[in-house]
Amino acid sequence: MNKTLLIIQREFMTRIHKRSFIILTVLMPFIFAALVFVPIWLSSIQDDEQKAVAVYDKTGHYLSAFKDNATYRFVPVSNPDAPALYADTSHYEAVIAIRSLLTDRPDGVTIYSAKTVPAALLAYAQTVLSDRVRADKLAATGIPDIKRIIDDVQTDLTIPTVKRSAEGTDTHSNTMVAMLSGFLFTILIYMFVMSYGAMVMSSVLEEKTNRIVELMVSSVKPFQLMMGKIVGISLVGLVQMAIWAVMFAVILMGAGFVFGLSPQETTQLAGTAQMAGGGAMMAPAMGAASGEAAEIYAALVNLPYAELTIMFIAYFIGGYLLYASLFAAIGASVNESEDTSQFMFPMTIVLLFGLYAAMASAENTSGPLAFWTSLIPFTSPIVMMVRIPFGVPLWQELLSLALLYLTAFGCVWTGARIYRIGILMYGKKPTVKEMLKWMRYK
Repeated sequence: MNKTLLIIQREFMTRIHKRSFIILTVLMPFIFAALVFVPIWLSSIQDDEQKAVAVYDKTGHYLSAFKDNATYRFVPVSNPDAPALYADTSHYEAVIAIRSLLTDRPDGVTIYSAKTVPAALLAYAQTVLSDRVRADKLAATGIPDIKRIIDDVQTDLTIPTVKRSAEGTDTHSNTMVAMLSGFLFTILIYMFVMSYGAMVMSSVLEEKTNRIVELMVSSVKPFQLMMGKIVGISLVGLVQMAIWAVMFAVILMGAGFVFGLSPQETTQLAGTAQMAGGGAMMAPAMGAASGEAAEIYAALVNLPYAELTIMFIAYFIGGYLLYASLFAAIGASVNESEDTSQFMFPMTIVLLFGLYAAMASAENTSGPLAFWTSLIPFTSPIVMMVRIPFGVPLWQELLSLALLYLTAFGCVWTGARIYRIGILMYGKKPTVKEMLKWMRYK
């Protein structure tokens, strides 16, 4: 046992002191945060310069619909084909040319520009002209107040979602937030199982190639050596995840500070917004934050973090033991890194299937695909994490974990039987048939 602990300590200390581990551990949460928040922040920055847009309206019917705003100023022109409008020295962003009544010819409008037309301008022009064409067609019916009637019929509803317990306790929820959080944990398990499992395989293969293992097995049993590597590297992953969890909590609180909200205030204000209709602006205490932003933040705060964390660790350990033992057996069986692809390919396919099954199950977390793939041990660590934010019966979680750990221990036993023979085998590429024979050796 002491020898196994020494191997665990060696594997753990060797990896956490690597510069790559430290840099990745510190930077990754900020990279994820940047991928989420930086595009939102950049999209919120408006250009202070008001751009001129030329409008040619042959009909004279649509020009008045274009209203100047902070971004664009619309200027009527008499000739949309004038070369000066498209020269490098032109101060016009684009030219909107309307050559016929759009109720008769919907293709009678074109936007010309020396550059690609900005998406915001295209969207604005389509909205303005679509509204005018709609109004013209409604007016042509001759029905009094038909526009008001249609507008009243086409009322859009924003439906808030609330999780209510049997005791009557309400907590704010958001389907998209639950889906994205499940995806995040799913991708993390997939990444960790693949990366740390491959790390076990490469470590075993490196020691076998350098023949260091021949000296090690003279003083320690092959099973102890294999388990020492698996456990030591898993501890590295758990430490990295713990650091990321703390940094994520700090980033989440920082996001609340940016919105001018504490978690308690957000939960309370989100409930108020929900009673008021959900889409309106929050009370002045929220500052510049919108009701939607506060509801999303409240949904983040109200996620079942305790359950997610416990189940994430449980599924990570089970899934890691399952795959890492097989990775270790592969590393012990081959002589060159190039030979590992034929054995890794089936496991990679299974993991990718689990990832795609999780994506397909996100919109129906209680469906047959989600249910069965969250019970099958080779896919359950990935798929179950998508289901948990939406609520999973306890018996399904316990059954899934029981099947996962029984299979994991079976894979550890299988991997150990292959490892003890393969670690000292040199000279030729092993086949699956030979590896099955090694399992029967005494």
